[in-house]
Amino acid sequence: MMRSMMAQLQDEETLWQAVMARDAAWDGKFVFAVRSTGVYCRPSCPARRPRREQVRFFAAPAEARAAGFRPCKRCAPDEPIPPTQAWVLEVCRLLEEAGRPLPLNELSRAVGISPHHLTREFKAALGVTPRQYGEALRRQALRQELRAGESVTAAVYAAGYNSAARMYASGAATLGTTPNHYRMGGMGMDIAYTLVDSPLGRLLIAGTSRGICFLSMGDEDDPLLEALRREFPQAQIRPAGEDMRAWVSEVLAYLRGELPDVSHLPLDVRATAFQLRVWEELRRIPPGETRTYAQVAEALGNPKAVRAVARACATNPVSLVTPCHRVVRTDGSLAGYRWGVGRKRRLLEQEKHLAG
Repeated sequence: MMRSMMAQLQDEETLWQAVMARDAAWDGKFVFAVRSTGVYCRPSCPARRPRREQVRFFAAPAEARAAGFRPCKRCAPDEPIPPTQAWVLEVCRLLEEAGRPLPLNELSRAVGISPHHLTREFKAALGVTPRQYGEALRRQALRQELRAGESVTAAVYAAGYNSAARMYASGAATLGTTPNHYRMGGMGMDIAYTLVDSPLGRLLIAGTSRGICFLSMGDEDDPLLEALRREFPQAQIRPAGEDMRAWVSEVLAYLRGELPDVSHLPLDVRATAFQLRVWEELRRIPPGETRTYAQVAEALGNPKAVRAVARACATNPVSLVTPCHRVVRTDGSLAGYRWGVGRKRRLLEQEKHLAG
């Protein structure tokens, strides 16, 4: 168990995502400390989230105290975990040790809770069912094996899939691209791009044979191309020929106000399981309408994950197609759009006009 914990602590990005999502399933597994305040907290602490560079992670409260931090008075990380949360965490532990979904009846017997009550309370606490949690663990294990340099075949079986064929059937949706490409940071991918003028400035659209993988707007070409290369450092990137004409034409028609939406266009994106859930929810927002970050978090079944939703919107690589501009603050303000508030306002006004 300690060996498993140390392996988890090596993946600080996973821990940071748990903190941003205020994921109670991680309570008792680690604490995070904030250098600027000198305080350490549970992952589910309701307090405002610090900047990433201010955060340190510890496997236990005692380690944080030894490093000179003091416990948060709001989430009381040294206190015992509440009974309901305790059995939820036990279910998480069983799923994590299995590394895959387990039969609901088996989980029910293990914690002494009826299957119906277990599913209801587990989803209320974490926003997903036990099966969805187990599937997410299996996907995470696959990503870790691939990042570690394992062959696809070895990674598939190590992650608990029965066959490579079954994993490949869902691999693109799970990883956003094929497993080999995910493992090698885009190595071997053939990405074509187009830079064109649009009503909102310079527009870069890049894609593979599977779909659009990157879309950005700006005032100058060089920063747009540099961002594309940072996203796919190992890919073969080239100017597009005729292979992207249809996609570019539709995006331009949308920006000219001739189409209400482009969310039907095919995508080839890399993402975590949480990012995919957020982006899928964004694509469900009808043109001409908006949702707040809190409403998106609520729709995902995790109302505490507002900041994590905002981060997923900010890291969306295919804006317009995945319409993060349709998400606004609780007070209705438009701040937070990477391409500028002016562009966001124009997109929303244009969509509202077409929808009306």
